[in-house]
Amino acid sequence: MSTVFSIIIAIAALFIGMQIFMVLKMKLKKGKSAPQLEGKAGRLVNSGERVLFYFYSPGCRACIPMTPVIKNLAKKNKNVFPVDVSRDMATAQKFGVMGTPSTVVIESGTIKEFLVGFQNEDKVRAFLA
Repeated sequence: MSTVFSIIIAIAALFIGMQIFMVLKMKLKKGKSAPQLEGKAGRLVNSGERVLFYFYSPGCRACIPMTPVIKNLAKKNKNVFPVDVSRDMATAQKFGVMGTPSTVVIESGTIKEFLVGFQNEDKVRAFLA
């Protein structure tokens, strides 16, 4: 019985440790130069404008409430880019995204914010202001 309990505790500790590692690694990207990108997104980043990238995946439960909000903002704002990592893994890899949802704000070619997890609409709008 105690062996099973120890294994469960070890697995839980490993899972929590991996989550903490992922969040810390992404936070360390703050202040770094944005990766080189192609197309419209690359032109906006290179122009120094504030640009928001939202990385999500269709199977991500935390992404379900956030994705429609971001897609709606993207329709109204040329500086918002929703990125489905299942369709565009290359862009996610350039940013070093390790989990979804992830929100990255770039300004003047520098990563200003790199957040993991659900962000409410007010917070996302504040990033764009």
